[in-house]
Amino acid sequence: MFQCHVCGGSAAKSDVVSEVFTFDGRRVLVEHIPAQVCERCGEATFSRETTEKIRRLVHDARPAKTIPLDVFALT
Repeated sequence: MFQCHVCGGSAAKSDVVSEVFTFDGRRVLVEHIPAQVCERCGEATFSRETTEKIRRLVHDARPAKTIPLDVFALT
């Protein structure tokens, strides 16, 4: 049974998402990630298998592409 760790919601839908992660101080965008997305707050949750695939991909593979990224600081 699904329970969102952010809002406590109990309903989710299967979807494919993109997410930015930080690995070893490096920010990376991973696209096309299968996820359960909370219907209340939109938080994406990944299975353990998917999380491990992401970790291996980022550490062992070459990026599919590189894109410029605008960075803003709210100070």
